Amino acid sequence: MPKIPKVILLIEASRTCGRGLLLGIAKYSRLHGPWAFYRRPLFYLHPDRRKKALSLLKNSDADGIIMDKAYFSDTEIDRAIISMGLPAISTAIEAQIPGLANILTDNVRIARMAAEHLLERGFRHFAYCGFDDIFWSKERSEVFAKRVAQAGFRTSFYKQPKSRVKRLWENEQNLVAEWLKSLPKPVGLMACNDDRGQEVIEACNIAGLHVPDEVAIVGVDDDRLICGLTDPSLSSIPLNFERAGYEAAELLDKLMAGEKLADHNIIIRPTHIVSRQSTDILAIDDREVAAAVHFIRQHASQEIHVGDVVNAVTLSRRVLEKRFRRILGRSVHEEIRRVRVGQVARMLVETNLSVSRIALALGYPGVDHIARYFRREKEMSLLAYRKKYGGK
Repeated sequence: MPKIPKVILLIEASRTCGRGLLLGIAKYSRLHGPWAFYRRPLFYLHPDRRKKALSLLKNSDADGIIMDKAYFSDTEIDRAIISMGLPAISTAIEAQIPGLANILTDNVRIARMAAEHLLERGFRHFAYCGFDDIFWSKERSEVFAKRVAQAGFRTSFYKQPKSRVKRLWENEQNLVAEWLKSLPKPVGLMACNDDRGQEVIEACNIAGLHVPDEVAIVGVDDDRLICGLTDPSLSSIPLNFERAGYEAAELLDKLMAGEKLADHNIIIRPTHIVSRQSTDILAIDDREVAAAVHFIRQHASQEIHVGDVVNAVTLSRRVLEKRFRRILGRSVHEEIRRVRVGQVARMLVETNLSVSRIALALGYPGVDHIARYFRREKEMSLLAYRKKYGGK
């Protein structure tokens, strides 16, 4: 009878990230296992969680480990794993951990997607609110500001106080509120994650600022509980945690089989934007252009043409095109294509529908037509996009 691998899971499961990783790991185990899992519910909340984690590592006869460094950030644990020669995969909260395989987030794509989401809504003022001492938050802030600068605008940053006491939310919320009041309006703001997004919305309420009319906010992770608890609901960027969990388990299986895969990394990628009330606004002063953009979004699931958009406003085609390019930097046709391709991308990620069924649902005349449009906009094929960002 073949040996069943024993795997330690030190992953906190109360949040979207941990749950997604665990779902992916469980899926791999069902398809390619079975595996036996060591998991101590709630021990990560124990004040001596480091000791308990070390005890679990040293006293078990596990074959491998997948751990969340956000909850076990301790070099002694890293050294113990490496010295034991235990095949291990870890989420990297600051940078890659030498000697271990790492799970990393694609912060560049995440931040660019957030910036483009706000730029598409016509904002000219931008802000970022994150955590100053966390690597992934700092990287997202830099990329967000760079993308905004490429569009010709600047980003305002919230700077946290040095004092840990002042960083407690009951103390910090008034500081964030004052910072928000000082920003030019309307402003499009990226929060480093959904937790920070929820706090920014709370600070807006304290400051008497309206969301999204004065401050539009997008978060990261698409934790549906957090996004739904905010008022108004928070727009967010989902990350494919489940796929990353599956790929991490696949990699761990190879490591436990004796394969040498030094410095191999798993990348958690963003998939799309889930637009909710917190960014449900067009920050466009030109009413006719705003009406045209609204018409395109309302009819994105239909085959529409520039003439249809012109008929929905009171401007001539020439004048509408001129204003469109001045305000949004693209033509009416380019906006139709961009929004329509966005619909295709969402369906590729969120559904298992075939490309031909997606083409039919969105009114494309055929697969070749949708494929040509998609490649021009996304610079990859339909199937490549689904493989990269869809479920495993």
